[in-house]
Amino acid sequence: MSPVDRADLRQRVDKALTEFLAGQRVRLAAVDDALGPVAEAIEAFVLGGGKRLRPAFAYWGFRGAGGVDGDQVLTALAALEFVQASALIHDDLMDRSDTRRGEPAVHRRFATRHREAGWGGDPDGFGDAAAILLGDLCLVWSDELLHSAGLDLWSLARARPVFDEMRTEVTVGQYLDVLTQVTGDTSMERASKVARYKSAKYTVERPMLLGAALADAPEDVRTAYSAYGLPLGEAFQLRDDVLGVFGDPTLTGKPAGDDLREGKRTYLVAAAVEATDDAGRELLLGRLGDPNLDEQGVAQLREVISGSGALARTEQRIVTLTDAALAALTAVDLDTEARQALVDLAIAATRRAD
Repeated sequence: MSPVDRADLRQRVDKALTEFLAGQRVRLAAVDDALGPVAEAIEAFVLGGGKRLRPAFAYWGFRGAGGVDGDQVLTALAALEFVQASALIHDDLMDRSDTRRGEPAVHRRFATRHREAGWGGDPDGFGDAAAILLGDLCLVWSDELLHSAGLDLWSLARARPVFDEMRTEVTVGQYLDVLTQVTGDTSMERASKVARYKSAKYTVERPMLLGAALADAPEDVRTAYSAYGLPLGEAFQLRDDVLGVFGDPTLTGKPAGDDLREGKRTYLVAAAVEATDDAGRELLLGRLGDPNLDEQGVAQLREVISGSGALARTEQRIVTLTDAALAALTAVDLDTEARQALVDLAIAATRRAD
């Protein structure tokens, strides 16, 4: 059984999201019938896929610290999926990605709607505007779901600072990612910082600390959760980087080599730039970020990355970081079932193929 499915976690999170979105659909319809496609698009995006890893890390962080299971907590933690949806919708727009999970990205979906309806103006401009607004709406709804979950005021007061910090971190991490692409910074230091703030902290550490806050966990548990979450979150992002270059499109739902076309300055790329020869460096930097990079070009850049030893180096770093995360769990007293779930989540997050 997947660790995300223990305690019926995925099913319960999906139920909370489905019920909340049904209410939002009615709310939008009361404003204007034209908002029906907005509700449909967000429902399709949020309910049509997603690993539910962030609610899982938060839930088992809550349980590990002695929290008692309850639907109100699950509903509150489901709010993390709206933060994720907001980040992905905006990320796809910034990267000009065509697909997400094998379906058209939100900005492409609304551009197509514009073209099919024969509306005036620029279809792509309309699609971009719609994606910005839908991403913002998801972020607003993350707040609303957290506050309407039925938590007591003291639990909500403990959770709020963690939730706020997480959303700030992922937003500035996204900015640093965009900045790094345009400045061409290929340093390992910059790549690691972008990975830490864009993904690592908000994928594992902050959800864990959110669960800890809801359980009113002591300081030693919070410290152990950070020691687990930071390296594991970075390992998760490194796996994402490897899949962005070497992944199978039928599993990732995105075209092969998409990160190369987008010019991502990842740890994988930084390691290749540092280790390859002059010819490889010239080829890599010359073609990185080329939106017209074809399959042959992707294969050439993959060869440079692999031949430089960067792929092997990244894989080894994933192992090292995961080991460090797992070691942190042994330093504190946790609920036995939760500890095993967190071990299994670490393995699932870093060995995935999608």
